[in-house]
Amino acid sequence: MMEERYQLSMERIEEIKKETVVQEPFDVYFKSVAAFLQQMDMLYKEIQEGQLLTDSIEMLAKRNVSIYADVLPENYERSFANPDYAVKALGEEYGALFSFLYTEMRALIPYAYEQKKFEYVIRMELFLEVYNAFYYAYEESNQAPKYEVVKDIIYWFVSDYSEPEMEQRIKEQLNPAERFATDIVMNTDLTDLRYLYLYGEYISHNEIETAKHLNEMSEEAIQKMADTYTEGYRIGFVNGNKDLTKKKVVNIRFCVGFERIIRQAVFNFKKMGLKPTIYRAGSSIFTKRGNLKIGYYGAIANKQYEYDHKEDQALFFDKLLMNRRLEIMREAYEGEKEWARVHAGPACMEVFGEKPFNPVAKKNACKLSKEQQKLSVTYASKSGSMVNEYIKGEERSFTIIAFPIPEIGEQYAAIFDETVRINTLDYQVYAKIQQTIIDTLDQAEYVTIKGEAGNHTDLKVMLHELKENTRETIFENCVADVNIPVGEVFTSPKLMGTNGILHVSRVFLNELEYRDLQITFQDGMITDYSCKNFETEAENRSYIKDNVLFHHETLPIGEFAIGTNTTAYMVAKKYDIADKLPILIAEKMGPHFAVGDTCYSHCEDVKVFNPNGKEIIARDNEVTLLRRTDESRAYFNCHTDITLPYDELQSLEAVTRDGQAIPIIAHGRFVLNGCDELNAPFEEIL
Repeated sequence: MMEERYQLSMERIEEIKKETVVQEPFDVYFKSVAAFLQQMDMLYKEIQEGQLLTDSIEMLAKRNVSIYADVLPENYERSFANPDYAVKALGEEYGALFSFLYTEMRALIPYAYEQKKFEYVIRMELFLEVYNAFYYAYEESNQAPKYEVVKDIIYWFVSDYSEPEMEQRIKEQLNPAERFATDIVMNTDLTDLRYLYLYGEYISHNEIETAKHLNEMSEEAIQKMADTYTEGYRIGFVNGNKDLTKKKVVNIRFCVGFERIIRQAVFNFKKMGLKPTIYRAGSSIFTKRGNLKIGYYGAIANKQYEYDHKEDQALFFDKLLMNRRLEIMREAYEGEKEWARVHAGPACMEVFGEKPFNPVAKKNACKLSKEQQKLSVTYASKSGSMVNEYIKGEERSFTIIAFPIPEIGEQYAAIFDETVRINTLDYQVYAKIQQTIIDTLDQAEYVTIKGEAGNHTDLKVMLHELKENTRETIFENCVADVNIPVGEVFTSPKLMGTNGILHVSRVFLNELEYRDLQITFQDGMITDYSCKNFETEAENRSYIKDNVLFHHETLPIGEFAIGTNTTAYMVAKKYDIADKLPILIAEKMGPHFAVGDTCYSHCEDVKVFNPNGKEIIARDNEVTLLRRTDESRAYFNCHTDITLPYDELQSLEAVTRDGQAIPIIAHGRFVLNGCDELNAPFEEIL
């Protein structure tokens, strides 16, 4: 039946080229998209016939460019995937809707490589249903159909197919029998770079040169990197007082090109009793998470394209659809509940070094309405709670590590080696120094942080009170486990009395740049925010609300931390790459503050201990305590770290209950006794 639907769809798409009933400008659009679908049909057949295994690397590269060509920056200004161009070409009424429709057709690219005919059929039938609406409207009345007619076609497509799409997505996330990417990682010849083109992801210079670089490294070097990655994961369970032996599955997330490390990591995880699930980052309306990439992925062909379509659901998202998604999500988890029960959590390998991306706010890109933003927040809260119900937060953990890519510059090899060094610093040395800082902070009622050199930060952060300081502590001594590299102490601060301004001259959060980001807190909650990315205050506020607050009206300060990895700071200065480092490393390079949930989200009741045996008691704040009466008010399902760099820091002082101020950092240098060793790397950059 699926094959028959496929063939009927392709026959109808072929006919569109010859038909003249639909008039311009829509005729041009439909013929253009039909041509793309024919290209996808050819791609599907080429892969089915095994051409990926026999083509030369030059042919594979040519094919790869051709299927992504329309959204590459040099072509994007005249692509129907560009909402501004689509509106200009098709008019305000249909432009954004048709830009989304074409974008959903482009989701067929990965499905061709995975040979998923069902995914092909439902999208081709959607396109044809929209086309036929225009065809018959023009045939009967010589004008386009009403907008609501076409919008309803798309709405019901999303509604009707949410169930099979959700079932498949959750199966990919939980069930190790879904092996498309795992088979590429484990069963191909990684010295033959043609393997990069088996995924269907866009392949750029970065992926090719990364794979080449890793192929040149010794087995010992690869083993060392894989061990750091997987051992951090294991230690996360130990330090979190969680039983890894109950688990059977680990979700591995990485960027294409790092397969040699990932393959060894799979072997390491196998020794822990864990099988991998490796699923693709979302590419369709059913699987995308804004412009975030969660899963494995290749190069991003055009970040502006991704940004333009991060809120396409604004075209149809309503309460009915939200409730349906929640209903089918539960059904999907029920179907995979046995795998969910033994899911250990994600092990993430991130990359850094790409040219910083400063998005353009497109006038015609879809934007969630205020009501839709509220629904989006509700959906995130309820779906997050559901995930925690099936994959219990108190039983799972994670780890994150990052490596540079060749785009970082001519000194890539040296920076890569430096990153390996940073990721493998002696955590025992840091644990001792950081304990000295914690012993001081445990005496404090609050901490003050003030900026300098044009930085307007002026914050007072309230700390939890210790009842038994011989057995309890406020700050976690973070060694190289879940967040690699080593180098921070952190806490969940008290909200009441936490007041002031956090200001950073330039920062990158979730791959987006913010200039002069300023956030005001009152009793630990955000009351105001601004930046200087765009010309108008309204654009700047919208940018922050969408991408930092994630549509919430406010967020609490969920974490206060002091980064101690001055070696990473030195490397950033030496190679002038501070603007390219991921938050994973950047957060270790100065005090940082997270807005959103705490680091102990959904597992506040699990006792956590520092290496010295003391229990970390600051796992809750006034918001998370609401979980005991109304969980929907306790969590925000986001956590964004914002780092104040050492060179913008005038002072960080712990203030005791009797008013004594104990300096920890002054003018960007550690001044607390016992922390002198942290200042040594600064001397290397003078």
